Amino acid sequence: MSKNLIIVFTRNPELGKVKTRLAKTIGDISALNIYKFLLEHTEKTIRNISSDKAVYYSVKIRDNDIWDTSIYQKYQQEGEDLGIKMLNAFKNGFESNYKKIIIVGSDLFDLEPKHIEEAFHKLDNHDVVIGPAKDGGYYLLGMKKLYSEVFKNKTWGTETVRQDTLNDLQNESVFLLEELNDVDTYNDIKDNNILKSLITSND
Repeated sequence: MSKNLIIVFTRNPELGKVKTRLAKTIGDISALNIYKFLLEHTEKTIRNISSDKAVYYSVKIRDNDIWDTSIYQKYQQEGEDLGIKMLNAFKNGFESNYKKIIIVGSDLFDLEPKHIEEAFHKLDNHDVVIGPAKDGGYYLLGMKKLYSEVFKNKTWGTETVRQDTLNDLQNESVFLLEELNDVDTYNDIKDNNILKSLITSND
């Protein structure tokens, strides 16, 4: 067992239930295509990082999917909102005696192994690492002990999340990674030819 853990939260890739803001512009089928692509990109990005890995499913745990059970622990998300779900995932990790835990989003075209490796490295000398997203949230959160307050009293999915989180951690040592763009709306993909190629004309 590694002393490090990477957590990925994933929505089950079902038509009409993923990337709903993006789907308003490009349709449900194209939004699902893009989400599946981003899921596969996330899996490839973290697969070979030297760390234990866990996938938390939004609806139900899937056995025969891109997340190989020989590599990934599989859990169900538990909690009434995103914050409590993340809190419970971190609690589970620390109760399993992991020393550094990082959670990363599954909708980042620009995510690379170096971002996660840097996060683990920076936790040697910092209490918390945050990967800021351009929309005001974050794509990565890492810590060496549980700071429960960062998961509470947030308006998830809004531009205030990162600043509110930093306010909670003002007495701790926080390292900010490179800012990346997660994919939520058409503006996030309009200059990306690879993602735009996944838009179908039959939506």
